[in-house]
Amino acid sequence: MYRHADGSAFRPEAYSVTVTPLSDDDGGGFLATISDLPGCMGDGETEMEAIADVRSAALAWAEGAVEDGEELPLPTSPVQEAAE
Repeated sequence: MYRHADGSAFRPEAYSVTVTPLSDDDGGGFLATISDLPGCMGDGETEMEAIADVRSAALAWAEGAVEDGEELPLPTSPVQEAAE
């Protein structure tokens, strides 16, 4: 498990995700990015697939950052989870 400098656990689901539709020229579907993790992106046929893909990519992003000796940024706008 990866940790932030403050000791809290790195949780990809805590970061806000931006989802953008892709044009047919770009293959269609959706692109998802996490602005707090520069260069972290994912895609999918549906918005939910794109979000799942970028959350998975965030783990790889964190691994690379830790290997490079970088601190993991805290979410600037943590996602508020809704009760079911």
